[in-house]
Amino acid sequence: MRLGINLGYWGAGMDGDNLAVAQEADRLGYDVCWAAEAYGSDGPTVLSWVAAKTENIDVGSAIFQIPARAPAMTAMTAATLDSLSGGRFRLGLGVSGPQVSEGWYGVKFDKPLSRTREYVEIVRKAMSRERLSYEGEHWTLPLPDGPGKPIKLTVHPQREHIPLYVAAIGPKNLEQTGEIADGALLIFPSAEHLEDTALRHIRAGREKAGRTLEGFDVCPTVPLALGDDKDVSALADTFRPYTALYVGGMGSRKQNFYNRLAQRMGYEKEAAEIQDRYLAGDKQGAAAAVPHQLIDRTTLLGSVDRIADRMQAYAAVGVTTLTLAPAGFTLDERLAALRAGTDALERAGLA
Repeated sequence: MRLGINLGYWGAGMDGDNLAVAQEADRLGYDVCWAAEAYGSDGPTVLSWVAAKTENIDVGSAIFQIPARAPAMTAMTAATLDSLSGGRFRLGLGVSGPQVSEGWYGVKFDKPLSRTREYVEIVRKAMSRERLSYEGEHWTLPLPDGPGKPIKLTVHPQREHIPLYVAAIGPKNLEQTGEIADGALLIFPSAEHLEDTALRHIRAGREKAGRTLEGFDVCPTVPLALGDDKDVSALADTFRPYTALYVGGMGSRKQNFYNRLAQRMGYEKEAAEIQDRYLAGDKQGAAAAVPHQLIDRTTLLGSVDRIADRMQAYAAVGVTTLTLAPAGFTLDERLAALRAGTDALERAGLA
């Protein structure tokens, strides 16, 4: 099992620390460094900066938002980043959510599955440097009855095939991801539930495409907090606001993919209470309602030995790249958590 690092969002006054974390991950031999975007820092700028300041680690978008860019622009960006980084770029895509898609980008959040499929097909075609023509439900290239003509990408990516990932949560999206992508970006992964909540759906998609899971990158992001095993409860408490935000407030009552995921893991009653409290403005109450077990099963908490045990559980169920989000109030604490990740991987016998 390989290790990745997720830097999350930039522009919150910690950019220097984030770069130091990326550089330490590069030095420690981490496989990939992911950066996110929502409605703050954009992904390509951050990834180009990290790629310029590192040597060996891959850089990946987790995610580039589909409503934010025309698919041809995403292909241009991917090819450019792959060329400038010396073949170290991985393209992660996702539809975002209805609030961001419609509120920030002015793009209707409808038919996310067919939209993602068409987007991936166009991006792959453009990156392959074919002359770009496409007829679909969401995109037609070139536009009919106009001056447009099929043209091809002028930039040569470093590699013939840039790995393409899709961020997926729901069963249908997971199945389609298995069918059309090279990897899946997962969130709130519980080793105990991952087969039922994700892997069986991905496997079905791979089978539909005539493939197996061999070579497919199962890549969940897991927050990590290093500490004494006696303090696991306190360590878990640091992630209560984060879990409550996603389960309770990330999306509307009808369209919260993270809430549905918590329900599929067996927390139906708790997920409903978290959402009720959060949407009523009681964020503290929502955080308090998050079950300790939900946090403990979707994070890495405690000593290196305890973290190593959890890593073994993730590897056993089929995770191929475990992406860590090291927590800490200071840069030194984040770097210590980062180093604990490689120590735990070695202790687990997975390095």
